Amino acid sequence: MRTIVKKQLILNEHLSEIFVYDKVLTNLKNLIDMIKWMFSILFVALAFLSHAQKDYPMGIDIENSTIEWTGKKVLGQHNGTINLKDGNIVFRDGKIVKGKFTVDMTSIEVTDLKGGGAAKLKGHLESADFFSTEEFNEAKFVSTKITPEAGVGDYIVEGELTIKGITKPISFSVNSTDSEVKGRIVIDRTKYDIKYGSGSFFDNLGDKAIDDNFVLDIKAVFKS
Repeated sequence: MRTIVKKQLILNEHLSEIFVYDKVLTNLKNLIDMIKWMFSILFVALAFLSHAQKDYPMGIDIENSTIEWTGKKVLGQHNGTINLKDGNIVFRDGKIVKGKFTVDMTSIEVTDLKGGGAAKLKGHLESADFFSTEEFNEAKFVSTKITPEAGVGDYIVEGELTIKGITKPISFSVNSTDSEVKGRIVIDRTKYDIKYGSGSFFDNLGDKAIDDNFVLDIKAVFKS
């Protein structure tokens, strides 16, 4: 009788161990399933975040983009054009986050004068008095920060503008649509060592004085 009881106790002990072992395996399986589920959620979240933050560069259609310049003086002003050489604007989640462009300084044209007058002013602008285009044939802008404004498609753009090999910070406003970006940049030429006719550096210029600021009205059309 004692032998039977002893065997029964041993059997019960083994059954208890098996039950505990089975419970441990079940808990371990549940834990593994939970970890798999958590990793699946994390993978989906990371995939969504990666897609949401993907950058979309938009190239600039150089042929259909324009830059119009305006320079003022005491007795009036002059106008003309200059060409973009290349550029792109980067969107993320439908908003502009970066941008850069290069201007072909050798493409300066005068549009408010004709014939010899236009040619003379063009030559002067290309000379060392102004842009020294033979030595510095490009101007460049690279954004450092772009902040959306209240209006639809409106932004404040901050960045670095390089003219005649001199780089200075600058900021300006732009408006973006599905097809283009437009903006006006007011540039203090004296910051780029262009001091010819500047009343800030020369006295007694009279009606020969030229405004320190000149304006670029830019329309950058996206490539289709």
